[in-house]
Amino acid sequence: MIRVLLVDDQSLLRMGFRMILEAEPDIEVVGEAADGATGVRMTSALRPDVVLMDVRMPGMDGIQATASIIADSASKVLILTTFDLDEYVFAGLKAGASGFLLKDAPPAELLAAIRAVAGGDAVLAPTATRRLIDQFVPLLPDPGQQTGRDALLSKLTDREQAVFAQLAAGRSNREIAAELHLSEGTVKIHIGRILAKLDLRDRVQAVVLAYESGLITPGS
Repeated sequence: MIRVLLVDDQSLLRMGFRMILEAEPDIEVVGEAADGATGVRMTSALRPDVVLMDVRMPGMDGIQATASIIADSASKVLILTTFDLDEYVFAGLKAGASGFLLKDAPPAELLAAIRAVAGGDAVLAPTATRRLIDQFVPLLPDPGQQTGRDALLSKLTDREQAVFAQLAAGRSNREIAAELHLSEGTVKIHIGRILAKLDLRDRVQAVVLAYESGLITPGS
């Protein structure tokens, strides 16, 4: 059973999410919060597997709440946003969220995202993630990109570098396998080794690191 906490200041949205989630045999909604501070407290008390986190809320926003939750618990955070170019989403990922999804995503996509995050994977809304990173990476100070890139790549084998580049571009395991002529199982093994070598929690952190180090550049 996947235990989910809903954190959103709009009660109608929380009600809609609850109806969708509670219709599933493997998902249980353990609580609701209307602001970030309450969400942090309820996460500490209830220890949900996944927290569905809104970004814009009164008081403590979703980014601050995400950072607090990641620092103090093992719960995963899935950020929900109304806009696919929301300037807060990248900061949310930096704060430790396991991904983000648009609020108008189909129910099946929401359910799949929750299950993926609960299983330790990450969820990146296609195209929205790429445009978001393309827009905000140039604003991040990073004077030592080339040095960072070389240091990063030195930890990986040639094959792992190829897989990492595909991963950083936001491609799925199936797409990476097709591009590099590998089986999906082999790709999964490579990704596991990459995350371990680079001390990364999930695919989201891999994408952020690749951009910050200069391995992947906006528009490439």
